[in-house]
Amino acid sequence: MEDDLPDQRSLVQQAKAGDAEAFDAICRTCESRLFHQALTLCGNVTLAQELAQETLVEAWKHLRRYNGRCQFFTWLCAILINRHRNALREKRPVPFSALAAPAHDELQNRIDHLPAHESMPDEAALLHERALLVWKCIEALPPKHKQVIYLRFYVGDSLEGIAAALGCSVGTVKSRLFHALDKLRSMNTFPRQFQDNEVGVGIL
Repeated sequence: MEDDLPDQRSLVQQAKAGDAEAFDAICRTCESRLFHQALTLCGNVTLAQELAQETLVEAWKHLRRYNGRCQFFTWLCAILINRHRNALREKRPVPFSALAAPAHDELQNRIDHLPAHESMPDEAALLHERALLVWKCIEALPPKHKQVIYLRFYVGDSLEGIAAALGCSVGTVKSRLFHALDKLRSMNTFPRQFQDNEVGVGIL
């Protein structure tokens, strides 16, 4: 994956040393993926843009905390889901005011020009509806369980990477994942075709 490329690791090290241009280069490699993840969480384009941008600002502020034990994108997504959770708790949109104007304008311009999705055929539309139903069930999970489901099936990282991103043990991740999947299967609204399939949440 792109997070494992030598150039990516080199850019992260440069950015940790205070190189803003290196961090901007990192943003260019992952911003569209981050926006997609934010859109999955928010279901709203405007809020997703703000959430993705705020996540990058937060990452820049605390970049020295990244220790390289997980993929950089996973670390970003851990910040993303925490920002989203905080916004929901405070019942307000995620604010975005910390970037300097030029950086804000550049990032906004790139997000504005992301390719639009084409109209989906009937079968794809049905899968999309099921995916939304699955996500609604995930939203009902406790925060810690939602975190591991999201990072495992939507971000697609390993158990070790998730543990590193969340600052807990692999055993804790396994336990949370087991209980999260068990709770999903017990929900009446969780699609039956995924009741016995732990990767059912990966249909998005």
